[in-house]
Amino acid sequence: MALPEKQAYYVGEVNSMGIMDMIQSLAGQTGAAAGTDQAKVAGGFIEALTQHPEGIQGVLDAFKNNGMAEHVNSWGAGQAATATPEQVQQGLGGTGLIEKTAEKAGVSPEVVQMALATVLPMVIHHFAPDGHPAPVSSMGSMAQQILSKFA
Repeated sequence: MALPEKQAYYVGEVNSMGIMDMIQSLAGQTGAAAGTDQAKVAGGFIEALTQHPEGIQGVLDAFKNNGMAEHVNSWGAGQAATATPEQVQQGLGGTGLIEKTAEKAGVSPEVVQMALATVLPMVIHHFAPDGHPAPVSSMGSMAQQILSKFA
């Protein structure tokens, strides 16, 4: 699967249309069912993050506490494009985010783990560039934009 072309970003800038374009492109490039699931999972994950008490910082902390700090750092810097479903499970285990995302997206937790293997590095890169979380309000508006596009 080819990823969308990489766009230029300024340090600290959160470009919401950039990630929406990438998610929409993923939805178009991976086949009808898989693309729809990835887009649903992306929207569901961002929605779950906006409701999670610690938001994106909680995700970063969970990965770091579960021995995955190096992965989070490389995703935040844009150096690694994907994860594995096992890394997603290890990093998010115990947070409830996989289960909440599955519920919001209407898919199984296994589908969430597979989709987040592609989506999560993008989300971390855009919402926590270089390990610095973006304001929660930007994630809330992002969730609404994604959900209206793919719901």
